[in-house]
Amino acid sequence: MKFTDGFWQLRPGVTALYGQEAYDIWETGDTVDGPGLVITAPTKVITGRGDTLNRPTLTVTLSSPLEGVVRVRIVHHVGGGAPLSFALPGAASVGTITSDASGAEVRSGSLTARIERGAPWALSFSSNGRRLTGSGLKSEGYMTLTDHAQVDPGIVGNARTGSPVGHPRAFVHEQLELGVGELVYGLGERFGPLVKNGQTVEIWNADGGTSSEQAYKNVPFYVSSRGYGVLVNDTGHVSFEIGSEAVERVQFSVPGEVLEYFVIDGPTPKDVLSRYTALTGRPPVVPAWSYGLWLSTSFTTDYDEETVTSFIDEMARRELPVSVFHFDCFWMREFNWCDFEWDPRVFPDPDGMLQRLHERDLRVCVWINPYIAQRSPLFGEAASQGFLVKRTDGSVWQWDLWQAGMGLVDFTNPDATRWYQDKLRALVAQGVDCFKTDFGERIPLDVDYFDDSAPDRMHNLYTQLYNRAVYDVLVEARGDQDAVLFARSATVGGQSMPVHWGGDSTSTFVSMAETLRGGLSLAMSGFAYWSHDIGGFEGTPDAAVFKRWTAFGMLGTHSRFHGSSSYRVPWQFDDEAVDVTRFFTRLKMRLMPYLYQRGIEAAATGVPVMRPMALEFPDDPTAAYLDRQYMLGADLLVAPVFTESGEVEFYLPAGEWTSLITGETVSGGWRREVHGYQSLPLYVRPGAVLPWGARDDRPDYDYLDGLTLRVFPGGDGTADVVVTTPQGRSETLTADRTKVTR
Repeated sequence: MKFTDGFWQLRPGVTALYGQEAYDIWETGDTVDGPGLVITAPTKVITGRGDTLNRPTLTVTLSSPLEGVVRVRIVHHVGGGAPLSFALPGAASVGTITSDASGAEVRSGSLTARIERGAPWALSFSSNGRRLTGSGLKSEGYMTLTDHAQVDPGIVGNARTGSPVGHPRAFVHEQLELGVGELVYGLGERFGPLVKNGQTVEIWNADGGTSSEQAYKNVPFYVSSRGYGVLVNDTGHVSFEIGSEAVERVQFSVPGEVLEYFVIDGPTPKDVLSRYTALTGRPPVVPAWSYGLWLSTSFTTDYDEETVTSFIDEMARRELPVSVFHFDCFWMREFNWCDFEWDPRVFPDPDGMLQRLHERDLRVCVWINPYIAQRSPLFGEAASQGFLVKRTDGSVWQWDLWQAGMGLVDFTNPDATRWYQDKLRALVAQGVDCFKTDFGERIPLDVDYFDDSAPDRMHNLYTQLYNRAVYDVLVEARGDQDAVLFARSATVGGQSMPVHWGGDSTSTFVSMAETLRGGLSLAMSGFAYWSHDIGGFEGTPDAAVFKRWTAFGMLGTHSRFHGSSSYRVPWQFDDEAVDVTRFFTRLKMRLMPYLYQRGIEAAATGVPVMRPMALEFPDDPTAAYLDRQYMLGADLLVAPVFTESGEVEFYLPAGEWTSLITGETVSGGWRREVHGYQSLPLYVRPGAVLPWGARDDRPDYDYLDGLTLRVFPGGDGTADVVVTTPQGRSETLTADRTKVTR
């Protein structure tokens, strides 16, 4: 939110109180947060005793919850209550305190936070002596608004449904320096430019599609090109101004009396993500079968078991491998979502159908959401037991958007969570293997929660409780490494419950490109796995869009054919679409030893499988803004084709790169190429050794059986390549890089 009118003035109706100096600094000793510093920051430079009267202060606390991470907490009135914060499973009590005549420091690993005594206010962060950023004059502020303040108080997120941010009267903000040439990435799955400089970003989950400033997955965490990250530890509405108000700074503000944030050291962006996910939760290893092709009924299309069987038969006849079949909303009866019962008019024998699908070596996914329609038999059951979110007058909260009279499961109530989970356990026992957890963004504010959580702080966090409830059922039934979701909404920590997909795109090349930007932004927010609706969701793609999107979609961690009102089976488009699907699906199966190992590495390090160029090549200035290409792991560069003609422009970093499709070797730099539908720029990094699987019909085979190590030009010496099978057997193989095999 913007509080100022240019550099010198405040907007009408805004009053600002800034921390002006570090008046005194206290060491806390060993508390629950470990050793730390407490700084009194008066909102006027104190020149005499009289200045201490009638003078608001800010209390700033510095501590460290993890090596290489410093916590900063800014408080106006402590009695105002602490905001709801994110779970931090990696938090501990670390750090050391030093002080001298001029100031004091919190040191944590290579990261140092230093506060200078006296005026002006000067808090700095450095890594191994290199300054990263800092909070200076007029950075830490307590802002109050009159009723007629001329500001936009953050009205974001499906306002028409009654879930906008309200009009709070007080905010705490911080501004951190934005250096010359410094770029900012992340803040969740955002579909605009990958580099966030110049943008206003509102952290408020909303169901806005991929073509707006709204986002399903809002994460108040960003990564700087200078080798550090910042997490704002507030589950509610956080407003970011990234060089868009004070152009020399990144500003973030929250409503209320308290702002807490973490500065996370690098020195590389990968190191930042590793520390961030160590603090907030690492992604798990996902099952190998989930990397295969997911085929869907689509949304509003007509389908029954005969339709499903015909799709599977045709895919098999055309030699198109399928791993998962997904049933979207209408597996349940209309107006009953969710009752978790198969519509008996369409699926009279669900147990038998699921058994028949399993006999064909398919996994089964079904759509769910956290809403209970009034006509569902479960509505009365849940309402009578207090399992639905209530209005402030004690009545059950309901509306008619999406499903008539629907209520919202209150996952802050442990009994409600168990009740909901029991419905899912019955489906798992029946043979359902995974769940598509749709929605979770349309969360109202005019409600009371069982645990008395503030509604504005629960709005973004609701998705975490919802997905956790579902994910835990799958872990309980399938084990840690066989549980997987297909989730749309998320926030901080959501990376620990994969997989996530990109939401409702349109069936165009433009939407295909914005979808990729969303995935790259999400990767810079700590999410290791990601998917999207191949061909786009809304509308029906023409054959060109479908074929280009299929090539793109199969070169990611997870791949799903899904649409809104039309099927996405390839023969619906043309014969070449079948050939394209076959080529890229089988190519992905050959790449499984490589992809699966990258997933194991993501679980260990937090570094995503799909990577923006700036993440993999942080020292290459040309890579900084690239958002139409990406790295798939460390060794494969993918540049999707966003044109019917096949024209594509992309960039290869320095070295000799080899096309995985043609075998051609080219030098780094900008390139323009034209590709047919069974091709795209897919280049192997210089000197890479690629483990190449022996099978192309399924993703979950024994990767060591018949494995080939393909050695590409540009390397020397030897390389150790680790290959782990889905069964858990791991071997380290050594390749001679001088013996190129391609």
